[in-house]
Amino acid sequence: MQHPYFVRLLRGPLALGLLALLLALPARAAQHSLLVLGDSISAAYGMSLQQGWVSQLADELRDSHPHYRVVNASISGETTAGGLRRLPDLLAEHQPELVIIELGGNDGLRGYPVGRLRDNLEQMARMARDAGARVLILPMEIPPNYGARYTRLFREAFGAAAEAADSTLGPFLLDGVATDSELMQDDGIHPTAAAQPLLLNNLRAAIMALL
Repeated sequence: MQHPYFVRLLRGPLALGLLALLLALPARAAQHSLLVLGDSISAAYGMSLQQGWVSQLADELRDSHPHYRVVNASISGETTAGGLRRLPDLLAEHQPELVIIELGGNDGLRGYPVGRLRDNLEQMARMARDAGARVLILPMEIPPNYGARYTRLFREAFGAAAEAADSTLGPFLLDGVATDSELMQDDGIHPTAAAQPLLLNNLRAAIMALL
């Protein structure tokens, strides 16, 4: 037999508090994470972070996919080796449903071996998939002065890594931007704030297809 005291508790503020907690649990469970692991292109180099394409993506998803939280784990100067070292902790902390890998440009600019670039990308993609995430690998291009063979192998590495890791190869992030001096900063490497909506335009369809 229930004691009258506990019956009163269940009918009073305690019951209301328990109800509020139960109602909050599904909302928290429905929260999804989208992780962007990139370099200076995604870290909004040369401008405020809020101006970058990743923040603009977060703003859009706030309306269209309100249960998604965008985590920008991009660092200027990052390489695929650095991303590979950081990814396990990021996956454990954020448990993302989608991981966007925007790395490799700095590997190419430093002339790192293409085989290492491909292996690092494949390992990151496999790691993210093993953690339950879908993976979008963004290809990068390097200037032709690195030589035709290296430039070709570099370009092919992204598609090879995506195929080997059963991941999606995205479009070229800087398509229509990299060749327009008006949309590039003085260093000729980083896009301007005005170019950020165009970067997002290049990626939007691929991202939405994976959400």
